[in-house]
Amino acid sequence: MYPRLEININKLKTNLQVISNLLKKNNLSLAMVTKAYCANPDIINELVKDKNLIDYLADSRIENLKGMKHIDIPKILLRLPMKSEVEDVIKYADISFNSEYETIEMLNEEAKKVNKVHKIVIMVDLGDLREGYFVQKDLFDNVKKIHDLHNISIIGLATNLTCYGSVLPSEENLSKLVNLAEKIEKNFNIKMQIISGGNSSSLFLLNENKLPSKINNLRVGEAILLGRETAYGEDIDGTYNDVFKLVCEVIENKEKPSVPIGERGLDAFGNQVEYEDKGIMQRVIIGIGRQDISIGHFFPIDKKIEVVGASSDHTILDVTHCDKKYQVGDLIEFSIDYGGLLSLCTSKYVSKIII
Repeated sequence: MYPRLEININKLKTNLQVISNLLKKNNLSLAMVTKAYCANPDIINELVKDKNLIDYLADSRIENLKGMKHIDIPKILLRLPMKSEVEDVIKYADISFNSEYETIEMLNEEAKKVNKVHKIVIMVDLGDLREGYFVQKDLFDNVKKIHDLHNISIIGLATNLTCYGSVLPSEENLSKLVNLAEKIEKNFNIKMQIISGGNSSSLFLLNENKLPSKINNLRVGEAILLGRETAYGEDIDGTYNDVFKLVCEVIENKEKPSVPIGERGLDAFGNQVEYEDKGIMQRVIIGIGRQDISIGHFFPIDKKIEVVGASSDHTILDVTHCDKKYQVGDLIEFSIDYGGLLSLCTSKYVSKIII
C-alpha cells in the first residue's frame, strides 16, 4: 500500500550504535527519544535488542510509554505532565520532567496511593523560553517544597534548547545548569543523578570539547534517526541520513497550464497563493497530501522533480524536465526531514514498512 514510509532498520541500528558510543566515550548517558516515530513497536523492539546502548527510553506522550511497558529500560516522560494524566504517569513513567509544583503535588498524591516513589527531573529555562523555571529564587523555593514530598524524589535538572527559541547550547549556558545543580546538591542535600544538557543540538559541543564535564545526559532523537546534529545541521561521521524514505504512487499524469484559470480566492487552507507562469507543464499527482505531511518537509530523490503544491490528499509535481517519463502507477521516492518524519509517522494513512 502507498504512500509508505520505508525504514532501513540496519542503518538505524548503526546510527544508534554510533551515537551511543559517542556519548559513552564522553561519560554521558543516552536517553533515546522515540516520539518522532510514535514509538513504533517494530522499530523499538529492534533497537532495544542491545540494551547496553540505551540508558533511558524517552517520549513526550504517555500513550507511547504505555506501549513500551514490557521493555526493561527506565522510561522518561519528556513533556510536562498534564494534571489529567497523573495516574498514567505514575503507572507508566519511571521519571517525568516537571516545572509546576501543583502538578508535582498531584503526582505525589497518586504515587502515595500505589506506594511508589516517583522520580522527577526539574526543568530549567536557560533562555529558549519554552518550559522550565526561569528565575533562580523560584526554582529554589519550589525545590524546597518538592523535597518535603515523601513520594517524590528529585533526581536531576534538565534544560531544553533550540526547540522553540532556537537558542544554541553553549559552554556558558550549560555551565549555568551545572551551577544550579551544584547549589541544589549543597543546599538541599540532594544527589543530582541526571544533569541533562539538552538534545541532538548539544552534540556539536562534544567535538569542540565545550560540553561542561558535569553534564552527564543527553536526550537524542533526530541525530539517531537522521544522522545529524541539529544546531547547525551537520552530518555525524559514521551515520546514515537516509534511514527513512517516503514512497508515493502516481495517480494522475497530464499536461496542464502552470497558472490556474479564472478568478481566484483562497485555497483550502485559507491562503492567497501566487503562481509563477512557466507555460504548459507536465504535472503528475501523487496520493499524499497535507493531512500526512506539509510542503517543504519532503524532497524528491529525482532532483529534476519540483513539488508544485498540495491539498489535503493530493500533491502536484512538475516532471516536465525529468529524464524518466512518469506514468500512472509509477512510484516516486522522497527523502524527508525531522518535521516530515514526525507527520508521516503520526498519519495512519501512511504505511510503515521495515526493510
